Amino acid sequence: MSIQKSILWFRQDLRLHDNAALCAAVRHGAVLPLFILEDEDVTAALGGAGRWWLHHSLAALKRSLGDLHIAQGEPAAIIADLAEKTGATAIFWNRRYEPDAIARDTETKAALSEVGLATKSFSGALLTEPWAVKNRSGQPFKVYSPFWRALQAREIAAINPKPETISLVSASGGLSLSDIDLLPTKPNWTAGWETIWSPGEDGARERLAQFLDSGIEGYATLRDRPDLENVSHLSPHLHFGEVSPATVWWAAMDAAARNPSLEKDGSKFRAELAWREFSHHLLYHFPKLPTENWKPAFDAYPWVQDETQLTAWQKGKTGYPLVDAGMRELWQTGYMHNRVRMVVASFLIKHLRHHWKHGERWFRDTLVDADLANNSASWQWVAGSGADAAPYFRIFNPTTQGEKFDPDGAYVRKWCPELARLPDQFIYKPHTAPPEILNAAGVRLGVDYPLPIVDHAKARQAALDGLQQTKHDFVQ
Repeated sequence: MSIQKSILWFRQDLRLHDNAALCAAVRHGAVLPLFILEDEDVTAALGGAGRWWLHHSLAALKRSLGDLHIAQGEPAAIIADLAEKTGATAIFWNRRYEPDAIARDTETKAALSEVGLATKSFSGALLTEPWAVKNRSGQPFKVYSPFWRALQAREIAAINPKPETISLVSASGGLSLSDIDLLPTKPNWTAGWETIWSPGEDGARERLAQFLDSGIEGYATLRDRPDLENVSHLSPHLHFGEVSPATVWWAAMDAAARNPSLEKDGSKFRAELAWREFSHHLLYHFPKLPTENWKPAFDAYPWVQDETQLTAWQKGKTGYPLVDAGMRELWQTGYMHNRVRMVVASFLIKHLRHHWKHGERWFRDTLVDADLANNSASWQWVAGSGADAAPYFRIFNPTTQGEKFDPDGAYVRKWCPELARLPDQFIYKPHTAPPEILNAAGVRLGVDYPLPIVDHAKARQAALDGLQQTKHDFVQ
């Protein structure tokens, strides 16, 4: 009797553990593992940093599997051709939830069905399907807290074990990783990232274990400290599906069960997983979230366009040390601490009055964890234009935020080394330091480190004046 064959189409599920589509394909018979680099419409959220991560994650997946067929182009035609070459009769994949990806998957399924191929999709990227969590009126949640309560009331699916054996099918005509040209070269601004990150499923599992062993204790309060290591750094691994959110959820539950003192920290960590879930929930139900203000009142806001200020923000040369440290950490590592993300986003939107889309695009290109749902929802949250947004009048003071969450200035000294010798009292406001203090620290304002590009008090008032024009429309 001939062996049944199938094609497993990997997308944002680059793992072998808890992979429902993989398990189904293995049950069906021999498997051709496939990755397709699709066109720009579907890969629009994949910026330079994400492409770097994807390259290394695919390399890791290929090592784990023993083989991976790589192709580039339109999926339906590629899959149909491979099915004909290999004799595969079924196609398996895990679902995606971005608007363009949903449209592409719908088209692909229809095209493959027309040529007699069976297709089957599974849940693998979220804790629960975005259409499954509704409020009492049967409508999607628009506020996080009741969404979080509803999610906790649901049963989170058990984890699928990694298949013991995988019988592989091969096909001719595959591309190499270098053929799909994911790595930046002109310039290679990701140089050295291999010493910071370990893309791939093994790296994800090691990161999770390390966090639960030494980072989760104190997470509920210390997660806001950018100078400490009480964060998981799992976001890029989750984005590329190197670890499933269910695996992370149950691991956190198990850690708290073994050590009841971790219950508060574990609950807060799971709540952050739920924020990721809420963002995808919003994007699914409101697909224009990445391109339009969720609250239309913001369409009338008098945004400023100043390329000089935008460039200063991107390069970490605003004269506000916490903002600059965050933007430099981002450029040098592909990552930024979440508390600092909120501050730098608020600075761009409220202090400089640049549209949140400018920041969303920059983050999308430079973050290794750039996720269309999280990125757009979070930028709109900070702007005040999004679902369950921060009050429109909330404007983070980057100086006091630094003093509160990096009290010794360790984070700033790491990423803005030109300020390292300043005393603590001036580390977040070097422009107020007396000349003798600046001289002793070797700081020449306007030369070694920029003067503030805007005055906080004046910028705050200008932002409030702009918001005042439409604030009556913000009341929900």
